[in-house]
Amino acid sequence: MPSKGPLQSVQVFGRKLLEPVLLLGKERFAGVDIRVRVKGGGHVAQIYAIRQSISKALVAYYQKYVDEASKKEIKDILIQYDRTLLVADPRRCESKKFGGPGARARYQKSYR
Repeated sequence: MPSKGPLQSVQVFGRKLLEPVLLLGKERFAGVDIRVRVKGGGHVAQIYAIRQSISKALVAYYQKYVDEASKKEIKDILIQYDRTLLVADPRRCESKKFGGPGARARYQKSYR
């Protein structure tokens, strides 16, 4: 976590980070060692990326090493609580086009 910033925000985001663990219980994470490296974006975006990667990794682990029924159970619990734990938001910034200052805005036109 960043060393700068108010303590309250760190505590709130710390709880956000632990949501997959709190939802599924520590016993489901017993045989799993998780290390996450995050690069780019802001602090909040990084925290959301970490919680999503933890959730996706646990579902993939249960699919590969345990059984399909428990994987489906975990996936259902996570999606019922918050869909963004498993599904990324596909919206991205639209690129700038010619003829204007941005993606959709056009330069002002004068008739005189």
